[in-house]
Amino acid sequence: MTTGFERDRDDFARGARAIVVLPDQGNASRDADARLAETAGLAMAIGVEVVEKIAFRVRAPKPATLIGSGQVEQLAAQVRMEEAGLVVFDAALTPVQQRNLETALEAKVIDRTGLILEIFGERAATAEGRLQVELAHLDYQSGRLVRSWTHLERQRGGFGFLGGPGETQIEADRRLIRDRMARLRKELGQVSRTRGLHRDRRQRAPWPVIALVGYTNAGKSTLFNRLTGADVMAEDLLFATLDPTLRQISLPGIDKAILSDTVGFVSDLPTQLVAAFKATLEEVVSADLLIHVRDIAHPDSEAQRADVEAVLSEIGVSDTTPRFEAWNKIDLLGGDSREGALAEAERRDDVVAISAMSGEGVDDLIRQVAAKLTASHRRFTITLDAADGAGAAWLHQHGEVLSQQVEGDSAIYDVRMAARDHERFETRRV
Repeated sequence: MTTGFERDRDDFARGARAIVVLPDQGNASRDADARLAETAGLAMAIGVEVVEKIAFRVRAPKPATLIGSGQVEQLAAQVRMEEAGLVVFDAALTPVQQRNLETALEAKVIDRTGLILEIFGERAATAEGRLQVELAHLDYQSGRLVRSWTHLERQRGGFGFLGGPGETQIEADRRLIRDRMARLRKELGQVSRTRGLHRDRRQRAPWPVIALVGYTNAGKSTLFNRLTGADVMAEDLLFATLDPTLRQISLPGIDKAILSDTVGFVSDLPTQLVAAFKATLEEVVSADLLIHVRDIAHPDSEAQRADVEAVLSEIGVSDTTPRFEAWNKIDLLGGDSREGALAEAERRDDVVAISAMSGEGVDDLIRQVAAKLTASHRRFTITLDAADGAGAAWLHQHGEVLSQQVEGDSAIYDVRMAARDHERFETRRV
């Protein structure tokens, strides 16, 4: 079945000239210019050329077009002058509003949800990612058949039938979409179960899991690469990373930990995507520690922090899950701004100011993360047979050996480790 999404993507030429529109209703927590810049960045992330950014003050949203008729005329004139083939609205549009605006502007119109889905559709690299994105697209398009599925437009017409014969085709296509979505959910359910088995194995190991979370383009993948020596795609680009990546790292006092790089969040993240990516984000839900990577040089850094926390709450992350903030891009701050951020980070025990690009502060981050993970560790005195090399290796691998001494045929170890690891060690000796 060829979906409306697939036909839309054919129309969505890279390099298209686009105008970004912000219907400003005066209730946003962000500055209008910053919001426009972010949406323009989202558009440019898929190769669209943004030729103009416009903010319209909207006192009362119009059911037919969202913005007022005079604003529609002004926008249409701008579209003609700039020879734009695409208009991106930084808002959610109903199917009716989208269709009416396309007719009035004589250009393709997409809303914020459609734009983000377009980016995810282009970036998904793994089979799982493609399944998740397709499910989200089908969910989004299912209510927009009349607008997006152009082959149906030709079939609508009156022959005395209620709504015309095209209605039968629309209903058939809706059933096909529902069936396809059911199959996708079943496949993603299997992915989720497989991930659960992998998590169970890790928890039995058990190695602590550290998840990097944060707003898109905050620098998570750059930090991930620096901590692990990996080569995950890391560019100054919104949604550079979609598929989760896990690597093992060593920390002071912890022989092995699992570090997870996750998809970046964004304000007004489409609910379809949050639902579709739950299987991926379960790594975050089950993590022992969250490192919230923030772009501290961004003017809306605080609002971005609130957006990330909102998404974490939506996907079921417990408020009790330990969190740690890495204030990234400190190298982009200068003067009083830099000194203020460094002083604030110094005062707090849950913040480290870093530059993932230059490495500034990363060693301090590693030490503090290790300290947080080992805060519940206790000190144990363990006596082994002096010839028990395997037992000694186990203690070094799973704890921090503070001292050791040999007395006759025995070796006495002073070890700091988690209580569950001590229990596992004692069990293995029974």
